[in-house]
Amino acid sequence: MSLTLIVLLPFIGAVLPAIMIRAGRNACATATGSVTLLALILLMAKAPAVIAGEVFQVSYSWLPELGLNVTFFLDGLGLLFATLILGIGLLIIIYARFYLSKDDPMGRFYVFLLLFQGAMVGIVLSDNILLLLIFWELTSLSSFLLIGYWKHLPEGRQGARMALAVTGAGGLAMIAGMLILGDIVGSYDLTVILQNAGLIQASPMYLPALILILLGCFTKSAQFPFHFWLPHAMAAPTPVSAYLHSATMVKAGIFLMARMWPVLSGTPEWFYIVATAGLVTMVLGAWIAIFKHDLKGLLAYSTVSHLGLVTMLLGFGTPMAAVAGVFHIINHATFKAALFMTAGIIDHETGTRDIRRFGGLLNLMPIAGTIGIITAASMAGIIPLNGFISKEMMLEEAWHTMWLDQNWVVPLLATVGALFSVAYSFRFIFHVWLGKPRDENLPHHPHDPPFGMWAPPALLTVLVVLIGLFPAAIAGPLVAATAGAVIGGELPEYHLSLWHGLTPALGMSVIAIIGGSLLLMRHGGLMSATANLSRPDAKAMFDCGMAKAVALSRLVSDNLHNGSLQRYLAITIIGSIGIGLSGFYAQPDFQSGTRELLEVSPPAAIGWLLLVVTCIASVFMHHNRLLTLLLVGVVGLIVSLGFIYLSAPDLALTQISVEVVTVILMLLALNILPKETPKESLPGRKMRDGIVSIAAGLGVGGAIWAIMTRDLPNTISSYHLANSKTEGGGTNVVNVILVDFRGFDTFGEIIVLGIAALSIFALIETVTQGEAAKRLANWVVSNRRSADRHPMMMVVATRVMLPLSLMVGVYIFLRGHNEPGGGFIAGLVVSVALVMQYMASGFGWTQNRMKVNYHGMIGLGVIAAAITGVSAWVAGLPFLTSGFVHVHLPIVGEFELASAMGFDLGVFLTVVGAVMLALAKLSQVERMAEHVEINTEPMDHDPSLSAAPAATPGKEA
Repeated sequence: MSLTLIVLLPFIGAVLPAIMIRAGRNACATATGSVTLLALILLMAKAPAVIAGEVFQVSYSWLPELGLNVTFFLDGLGLLFATLILGIGLLIIIYARFYLSKDDPMGRFYVFLLLFQGAMVGIVLSDNILLLLIFWELTSLSSFLLIGYWKHLPEGRQGARMALAVTGAGGLAMIAGMLILGDIVGSYDLTVILQNAGLIQASPMYLPALILILLGCFTKSAQFPFHFWLPHAMAAPTPVSAYLHSATMVKAGIFLMARMWPVLSGTPEWFYIVATAGLVTMVLGAWIAIFKHDLKGLLAYSTVSHLGLVTMLLGFGTPMAAVAGVFHIINHATFKAALFMTAGIIDHETGTRDIRRFGGLLNLMPIAGTIGIITAASMAGIIPLNGFISKEMMLEEAWHTMWLDQNWVVPLLATVGALFSVAYSFRFIFHVWLGKPRDENLPHHPHDPPFGMWAPPALLTVLVVLIGLFPAAIAGPLVAATAGAVIGGELPEYHLSLWHGLTPALGMSVIAIIGGSLLLMRHGGLMSATANLSRPDAKAMFDCGMAKAVALSRLVSDNLHNGSLQRYLAITIIGSIGIGLSGFYAQPDFQSGTRELLEVSPPAAIGWLLLVVTCIASVFMHHNRLLTLLLVGVVGLIVSLGFIYLSAPDLALTQISVEVVTVILMLLALNILPKETPKESLPGRKMRDGIVSIAAGLGVGGAIWAIMTRDLPNTISSYHLANSKTEGGGTNVVNVILVDFRGFDTFGEIIVLGIAALSIFALIETVTQGEAAKRLANWVVSNRRSADRHPMMMVVATRVMLPLSLMVGVYIFLRGHNEPGGGFIAGLVVSVALVMQYMASGFGWTQNRMKVNYHGMIGLGVIAAAITGVSAWVAGLPFLTSGFVHVHLPIVGEFELASAMGFDLGVFLTVVGAVMLALAKLSQVERMAEHVEINTEPMDHDPSLSAAPAATPGKEA
């Protein structure tokens, strides 16, 4: 349970900063930090056992038929990444409290951060690749919110969109790769997949799966050629950069490559794709970093380079390279997070990040300077810091690696990458902290920040030094546990220490330090020499690609989505007919069934004839919108009677309720539309619509005839009928299907219903604030209005009927599990009762007396349904499994309590909230169009809209 809680705590805790911000910035930060600290404590409680080799696992059934279960497991690799996510996350929370200004909405920042934190923890602890993919996409969405946190900055919005586009596209590719992987193995559980390396690599689908999965990893971890999004994400606040781009988001791709290492590595395809991409990224990122004048830009490209380094090591495919990669993940997270926070301190205290304006800041900011110099030296790989050890291990592995049968390519490029790394790291040290000031007129006078800003990077700096001096004692157990999980077998013999003797790696390191120093000394000349060189602009290429994609989409949408509903329906219906006809081609000897037909009774014949006449009438009279709506309502009423005749009372109740609500909402919409539709311009369109309609009618009729005239064995309906009472606890099979057998479908449907209502709200809210608002202000009512807008008879009748209608709604809700009814029908009945109040007494009068937050009602309904589904996990059952007990009470007698009632309550609340929200917004448009002020009394006389002549004073009108 504690493992699940580690994942859920950040999501649950995201509510706290949203409500605690009113208590002050300190309370908001404390609440957020407490959530992360609690999750970290729970994780650390399991750390000793995991380091000793134990693996924790917990599983909850969700959709077992689809292979999707909520399964988490904690091994060495998960422990390492979860510790980085929660540990550095806690430091970032403290740092952000002092970094963000008073004008920044701190509560919103912490909400986004905790959502991202929860998604990252979910990735590293997931034992189901489908669940992992869900968390993967959540990181893309939450990082989009974090990067674009300063939404007033165009750079922030652009960087957020670029990051979302690139990582989102890679995520789509990875979804396909993961599905292929699961299909090869026959399971989506990671623990099963990791045990089938031979089966996966022998499959002909290995290479497609590998490429698709690596696309997701490379885009997330900013590997060439997808590296360009990360520097543009630096427009985010520094706490975001320090968190996302040191230990979390950009490490997600690294984590997945490490997680899949036992089953995907060891092949030439893996080596040449992964190692080559990492090597190129390492060298290219380091080279670009040398020329960056923005502190965060330099650190961004250095991050790209170091991510390439780890990717290259994983690509080598040897156990020792995996050990080196794991150790550098730890080292990079410590010094890079501290460096980003130091850059933020410089920006915060000086007002700029331009390296060309700095120099000698160590004298003015001794604490921040000490932190920055030590961590930058570690980034350069200077002894005795932790970066030196992992750099030596990297160079040692590069020395023994051949590329295309050449033993000099990888060592040479690795040395060059290390040389460039020394150059930009030394530039961070000598051009910022040491030397003479280059600009005496900085925007702010530099000084050390408050304790809360320098303490988090200082703690990381202490780790940088301690790991460098005592690597085996401090990091050794964690490295061994993590590397063991990555390799999936016996660890190679290795030693974490500062000195390994006179080795080729040491020589390569010395060359890198000397060469980097010389390169920095010639930095000015190098800048001048390369100033006129043409460089490919990745952002321009991305913008051009996005523009072409938008142009292509517009071209397609202009031809398909041109506002013609007839064309939409024609395309949909023709496609459906084509799919249906394919079945007849597959079975050319198709014949209808032999089931005996029912005798046609006179009521059924009359109803059928009335239905046909009404449909034909609506076709010929469709120009009159109001008349057409009434005819369609009659069609719905006849269909409801048909359901009653065929003994389907649930469907009849639902159909009637839907018809009433639909007619009312459509009447509101028609009220601001012209009385008649425009005439068709071309007779050919009538011919097309007629042919398509007749074909659709014949197709649907043929399909129904084919099904209804034959007895189908072993149908799903037989299962539902046999198990409704015993498994679902109800005799109303329709309701049991909705809330139990197909409860997940219903859950998705109420979410869609809520989204549709919120979309109506957002659409109308947006439209009424734009050009449409001006047109509504100048709109002249074309239809004559009655002077008696709120008739006394209707007002009294609806007042009397309201409590009775509500009681009927409650009755239908409570009996729904065993008799016709349920949450959906009850929600429609209550909605109709409330809508009648609005119609009789006016929107303003009713709204002032019934102040309900319909947005909140929709959310509460979805949450209630979700909680009911999750509650099944407590009993070890799949998501949304229903339970029931029979309770006997004195006087009341015996009755049944079913957990499905909670789910049905969620359906009820969502339906009422969605219907009433749509009504409220449509009423708003009508009132704007008619220039109606909010009425306070239901029987107000509105002479401005009266069709009757005004009364003469002293005379009876």
